[in-house]
Amino acid sequence: MAIDIDDGKARRRKARAQWPIARFRLGEEPADDISETTSPAERIAMMWTLAESAWKLAGRPLPTYDRRHVPATFYRPGTRPSDGDDA
Repeated sequence: MAIDIDDGKARRRKARAQWPIARFRLGEEPADDISETTSPAERIAMMWTLAESAWKLAGRPLPTYDRRHVPATFYRPGTRPSDGDDA
């Protein structure tokens, strides 16, 4: 039985060695601006993955309404939201 446990540990260790990890000293991290290395389409694709994951994490279904029916309020510049608004 110990051989199976050790084999599983070795497989997991080998898999972790392939993870895309980068290590930086504190204060020497690269900037968060990735606009020079990615296209707008790539950045939108990244955002979609994050949004989809957030909905799943919240345990809620993805919204099915179209853009015209998004539940939002538009405030023109200089217009204050009402007191009951979370914005």
